[in-house]
Amino acid sequence: MTVEQKILDFFNEINELTVKELVEKTGASKQMVHLVLNRLLQADIVQKMGRTPKTIYRIKTGKTSNVSETESLYLSDPENEFLEKNFVLVTDTGDLLKGSVAFEHWCTQRKLPVQKTVHEFVSTKKKYSGYYDKHGVVNGTDKLKSTKGYDQIHLDELFYLDFYAIERFGKTPLGTLLHYAKQGQNKFLMRIMMDEIKNRIHDFIKTHKADAIGFVPPTIKREVQIMKFIQNSLQVGLPVVDIKKISGLIPVPQKSLSKLEERINNAENTFAVSGNHQYKHVVLIDDAVGSGSTLNQIAGKMKSKKLAKKITGLAIVGSFKGFDVITDV
Repeated sequence: MTVEQKILDFFNEINELTVKELVEKTGASKQMVHLVLNRLLQADIVQKMGRTPKTIYRIKTGKTSNVSETESLYLSDPENEFLEKNFVLVTDTGDLLKGSVAFEHWCTQRKLPVQKTVHEFVSTKKKYSGYYDKHGVVNGTDKLKSTKGYDQIHLDELFYLDFYAIERFGKTPLGTLLHYAKQGQNKFLMRIMMDEIKNRIHDFIKTHKADAIGFVPPTIKREVQIMKFIQNSLQVGLPVVDIKKISGLIPVPQKSLSKLEERINNAENTFAVSGNHQYKHVVLIDDAVGSGSTLNQIAGKMKSKKLAKKITGLAIVGSFKGFDVITDV
């Protein structure tokens, strides 16, 4: 009996096994077990769960996709390239998928035909292309100024690198990375996200001729804070405005508040800024724009202390339908 057949027999008996367990059960070398597992992975017979050193392998009881494997072959090169750039998915078991593989998985979950849905996805994305300026960012200034409920708009401008989500197809690639990186305190995803946005933020700061930056501090205590990770990864080389988060006994995150006036009041009373240097233009960075109240109220505090003449808000992602929809980041 071959090592491969032994491994398959053990999988059929136990279902989930580690490399160590397979080595012990088959008596084969670790290298041989890895070789067989790689072959079985490529043949879509087993699936790999987790990351080293906590990795297990599981036999597939059936195809993860009901879509014909040949269907993806009918996707044109431009379509495959488009999906590679514009579609990212985290599965319910924690796998990060990208491009056509991610899109097929998404379609399978919803029992949608891949070919037809790709065309619809491309069409939908094109509808959004007009919202990006020549530098590839979304200008949300007018949207903020037209939002009812603000006594005063303190931000001079507001931008975000991408929408958090789009109609029907859900989270954008940046929205997906940010959501799971933040909620899971996942440095692996944070690094992938920073690879996507670091140069874009640097270019934004340079284009807008900022002479200082600020980072919105987190509300909830986490072992890994995504805003601190962003700040450390950027290494902009500009002065950083001191912004502190203050709160009562129970920290209340903005996403838990459904009304704009509550978010404005929360931001107004739980953030503090300090310093005595006046800057010409500060870029204030946050991970996501929900209501816009956090960035706007911090900007108001900075201007009241004459810390900046101009303040531009920049978020990684922002909402499409006004400033009231992001509640899970």
